[in-house]
Amino acid sequence: MIIPCRCFSCGKPVAHLWEQYKERIAKGETKKKVMDELGLERFCCRSLFLTHIDLLDDISVFKKD
Repeated sequence: MIIPCRCFSCGKPVAHLWEQYKERIAKGETKKKVMDELGLERFCCRSLFLTHIDLLDDISVFKKD
């Protein structure tokens, strides 16, 4: 739902990079280039970004009043 604050495997802080990553991908840059420039070098951190699905907007529809 929300990107984790730290990588599950290595513990590197990654949440602060998520918005930049999304914006640059939306502009058409390649995922590899963006991750390299953001400093995501480890496989575990890269896989966290590549496999993350942002479901917060979908789930918020079912919020109880």
